[in-house]
Amino acid sequence: MSDTIPTNGSGLSFMQGGSAFLRPILTLLCLGTWAFGSQSVQAQQPETPATSGMAETADKANAALIRSAYDAFSRGDIPGAMAAFGEDIFWHVPGRGPLSRDYRGHTEVLGFFGHFMELSHGTFRLQVDDVLAKGDRVVVLCTESAQRGGRSWSAPQIHVWTVKDGKATVFREYEGDQQGDDEFWSSHE
Repeated sequence: MSDTIPTNGSGLSFMQGGSAFLRPILTLLCLGTWAFGSQSVQAQQPETPATSGMAETADKANAALIRSAYDAFSRGDIPGAMAAFGEDIFWHVPGRGPLSRDYRGHTEVLGFFGHFMELSHGTFRLQVDDVLAKGDRVVVLCTESAQRGGRSWSAPQIHVWTVKDGKATVFREYEGDQQGDDEFWSSHE
């Protein structure tokens, strides 16, 4: 095995020429590794069978609540969908299109539903691809589609829900193609 030290081309080793530069970086890397390692150990604490079973039951209940809201919406049962939402639900739609903003409470969310149905002349559809739940968080992978002025649009979406006390309290949408979504909903018919 060789005891050579890599050099920077000028004959100085990296450690000799840049030790003042490298020492703080190596220190930060070591501290970061230690901090990350500490978090990993905490995150890997085993659950007891009782808490694991309770968490699994809550996960299933939260997933069922959100799935039932999507099922009701797909049937056109808007009151059934709204029944899953807390009265003060926070609803976030990202982007710069006419639907993009924060909505609060049932009245504003109903207004949002009416707005995208009006813009799409009732052609908006939502297909649920998967529902994932962990704790108070439910993630829905879905595909949204609609038609406007002779144009068709379809895009993958991620909907992230927070559920508290058996009601959805927060909804956040993540667009698969934010620019395409904004252009579609902003286009003139």
